[in-house]
Amino acid sequence: MHSNGQELIYESESEAATRAFGRRLGQWAEPDTVVALIGPLGAGKTQLVKGLAAGLEVRDVRKVSSPTFVIIREHPGRLRLYHADAYRVTAADLSEIGFEEMCFAGGIVVVEWADRAEDILPDDCLRITIDPTGPEQRRLICRPTGDRSRRLLDRCAVEETPSETRP
Repeated sequence: MHSNGQELIYESESEAATRAFGRRLGQWAEPDTVVALIGPLGAGKTQLVKGLAAGLEVRDVRKVSSPTFVIIREHPGRLRLYHADAYRVTAADLSEIGFEEMCFAGGIVVVEWADRAEDILPDDCLRITIDPTGPEQRRLICRPTGDRSRRLLDRCAVEETPSETRP
């Protein structure tokens, strides 16, 4: 993991490592955090969300799956996880079902295929581009676009996890 001040780049060697990075995001996430995931089919977007769900203490992470055909799945946890997929819908479709309200409902919103919903993403979101670099290897390029997403990324860049630093 390395940062240049503008972005953080995480080199994942496996699905498990991608989930572990997602777990860090979930552990440190604040209410109203939006994570925009971009990457090709099979890049590991849903694996990252599974890890994030574990970090949010979602009870049954096995139920976290791609919401391609249902558009949005909700999972209760430390903070409610709204897992959206823009692959088969337009930004207008997401808007009609209350996407903007979800972004400020006190939970965490994660959007797969976020590049298809740019028009309705909030100004402050963490954009993560996942680039396959090998059969299991992925490069996660994380770019914050506001204060909340920058705090999240800064917290993930430190070595300790919240449980190690909190009394």
